[in-house]
Formats: sequence, C-alpha cells, structure tokens
Amino acid sequence: MKQKAVDRARKAFLTGRSKSLEYRITQLKNLLRFVKERQMEISEGLKKDLRRSECGTPLYETLGLESEINLAVRNLKQWAAPRPVSKSMMTISDQVYIQPEPLGVVLVIGAWNYPWAVTIGPLVGAMAAGNAAVIKPSEVSSHTSKVMEDLLPLYLDKELYPVVTGGVTETQELLKQRFDHIFYTGNGTVAKIIMEAAAKHLTPTTLELGGKSPCYIDKNCDLSIACRRIAWGKYSNCGQTCIAPDYILCDPSMQDRVIEEIKKNIKEFYTEDPKKCQDYGRIINQRHFKRLMALLDGSTIAVGGENEESECYIGPTVLRDVKPDAKVMQEEIFGPLLPILTVSSADEAIKFINQREKPLALYIFSSDNKLIKRMIAETSSGGVLANDCLMHFSVTSLPFGGVGNSGMGHYHGKYGFDNLSHLRGCLIKQLKMEGVNKMRYPPHTADKLGWARFFILKHVDFGSLGRMALLALMAVFVAVILQVTDNYTHVKHFILNT
Repeated sequence: MKQKAVDRARKAFLTGRSKSLEYRITQLKNLLRFVKERQMEISEGLKKDLRRSECGTPLYETLGLESEINLAVRNLKQWAAPRPVSKSMMTISDQVYIQPEPLGVVLVIGAWNYPWAVTIGPLVGAMAAGNAAVIKPSEVSSHTSKVMEDLLPLYLDKELYPVVTGGVTETQELLKQRFDHIFYTGNGTVAKIIMEAAAKHLTPTTLELGGKSPCYIDKNCDLSIACRRIAWGKYSNCGQTCIAPDYILCDPSMQDRVIEEIKKNIKEFYTEDPKKCQDYGRIINQRHFKRLMALLDGSTIAVGGENEESECYIGPTVLRDVKPDAKVMQEEIFGPLLPILTVSSADEAIKFINQREKPLALYIFSSDNKLIKRMIAETSSGGVLANDCLMHFSVTSLPFGGVGNSGMGHYHGKYGFDNLSHLRGCLIKQLKMEGVNKMRYPPHTADKLGWARFFILKHVDFGSLGRMALLALMAVFVAVILQVTDNYTHVKHFILNT
C-alpha cells in the first residue's frame, strides 16, 4: 500500500506536469480553497485531538497557511525564474545563472501539536518547488489525520500528493522507500531513525525538531509586558509548542515578581479555573500526561499544578528555585510547566545556555539593545526573538529551522521553496572565441600561466562598468583571441587600468 502510493507519486512526477508553473499555481489555489472551505472539519478534528477552540484553529493553524500559500502563488514565477549571477573575466560573454528545479518525490512527515501548520506548511514549499509529495500526518492527532486522508484528495492531484496514514509500523515501511527529500517535524529520537533510513539512499533531510528554548529576562525591561508575552507563549496549546519558552533565567531578586506577573496573566487569559476555559487545551494523550507529571518530581510548584489524568488536564504551572540538575531540566518539557532558574548576570545566563544543546529558539527580554545584540553574538540557536515569544514563526521573510540538536534545514516562504529545490548551476558557452582557451590547453608554458593567473584572479565589477569601458574590455578579448601575444605586457597593462 505505502510502496504503491510512492510509486504512483513518482510516476506522476515523471509525467512532468508538476514542472509547469501554471499547474503548480492551480494546485496551490486548490489547497487554499480546501483550507477555506473545510474550516469546520479542520476545527472539529483539532477540538477532538487537542481541545483547540474554534477561534484558536485559524489563529494558530490556518491563517498562517493561507498567508504562506498566497505568498507562494504571488511570487512563484520570480522564485522559479533563472537567477543571474556575477561574471568573471573568464565568463564575460557567457550565460551564467542558477536554475531552480524540482527534486522529485518529497516525503513530508508531520507532527501532532500543530498538525496543519507543520504538515501542510512544508507541503506548500514542496508543491511550489514542483515536487510530488507523499503526506504522512501524525497518527497521534488521529482525528486530524482522518480529515487530511478523507478531504485533501478531493482538492489536490491525488497521484502527485497522496496522503498516507498509520502508526509506527506504517511509517517504518514508508521509510524503506526511496525519496528525493524527507521533511520531518518532531523529536530527536525519531529524527535519528529517519536519518538512518535516509542514509541508505543518500536522501537529504530537513529536520524540524525542538529542544529547551531559554527565556532570559533582564532587569532592564518592562516586567509586566514581558511576563504577559511569556505566559502567552508558554501556555498556548497547553505548552505543546516546539518553540515555547522552556524555562526562564532571571536574577534572584526578580523571581517573586515574575511569578506574580505570570500568575496574574494566567488568570486573565484562562480565568480562575483554566480547566473550564475553552481557550485552554489538553495534553495530547495519557502517555504524555504521565511523562509531564513525572517531570515535576523534586521541583517546587509556585503556581498551578492542578491535574486530572482522565481528562489529560494539567493546569498552567510555574516552578520556582529550579536547579540545573532537576528532572524538569533534563529534556524538552513540551507542556504547561515553566521552571524558573536564577542567574546573577547576563554572563552567567550566556554561559548556562552555551553549556547545553543548541535550542530551536532563544528569547531575550530587555530594553538594552546592546545586551540583546551581545546575547545574539555570543550564543547559537535556530532563531532569536527579543521582547516577545513565538512570533518569529509567523514572519515568512525569515527562515524557520533549527541548528545542531534542534534540527537542520529550514522553510517558510522562499526559504521553503529553495530548501526543496535543486539550485542548478548553469554555464552556457559558445563554440567560438577558441583563442582565449589556449591558455588552458597543453603544452603549458609560463606565458599561458601568467594569462591564466590574470583572468582567474582579476576581479572586475561588471555592473559598474560603463558601456564604453565594457566595449574596451571586449576589444582586449578580441586581441587575445587573435593571439597578439607579442604585445602581452601592453595589453595586460591596459586591462589593469580600465
């Protein structure tokens, strides 16, 4: 079954229909129509999977997709066009450009936490780039997976873009097939399995992972606004966000006020009883519920901690005086638990961050622009956001992706198109002007080496040259072609002074 879907996708790709820009645009518009027309089904699936509210679905999932699709449709002709590059003395009369071309068949393996954004988002890049794409939604968000399986084929070319569902066994079977790129969103453990399977076919991968994204709060900031934005970033989707602030670093003197401000915002966002609030979600399943509850061992709860296993409910929780060796600091939390660790200075915060794996995001709250720039310069992370949380994900003009343990590759907008294209270098010469090539043909001589050194190493900004200067250069080339080697020194002096 899985092999047949892949074979059909490859056969469809080989027909060449996805190379047509008009066909790609039509398919992207069909995808946009699906997102708009099937809001009810999308919302119902997310409510069953994550207890996502009706207004939360467009806010966290489909509005971003609509923006991404519209951007691709508007810019596809420009993205797919040949891209001229700078020329050298050796290529002045040649055509030199980059031609983006489709890779082939791409496997998109989505995640369950934002199943539309992180499954269909990469699909937009794959479609825009002219690839066929096998879509594998996460089986954990089973209701959403069913919506994709049933409804996407009604809108898209079902041969080019098949939806394949199933669990671990089905995914393992799928990974045995040969793809031209694998795009995976999820955790590092599964990512290693995917890379191992991809290596057998030398298949490149994009891995959108996660990690423990630090949130440093400087003394020099508006703490009330900072904590409001942190509370929103942390507890949206019940903390199940790959770029959620994983923990806070702040001065010991700030800890009590940080706790109070976050507590105030929890009440404002989710009422006195978040369990009854329609905007506060649930943990995806009991396995993750138990994992999160185990992370609380040995930590002091300052806010929240309420839970109910039968409903997979854990209330917004803040932990105080957390130690670096605490259980909650040993893995990505991916839930509504917010540890606070105290550091005495920005230096200590930078050291703490750099002693750990590179995170997917780094958050800095400060009114000191020099400090922000310093932390950017002295740390490494997939992305950086100062004085807010999560919002960099929505900026399509920025690449989104990880580094090191938080992933590899990137997407969004043109970056997704380029990531899922082969950027083919093209040089088109003519079967003329053979005289200029004599410097590279045997027998090799000192004179030929001198000319080769000059033509290869001499840099000329052709963009700034006037028409007459360019003609003068071409005249020199003609002289070279006519093998005026007896005037070698004079010609070289002329070019150097042009």
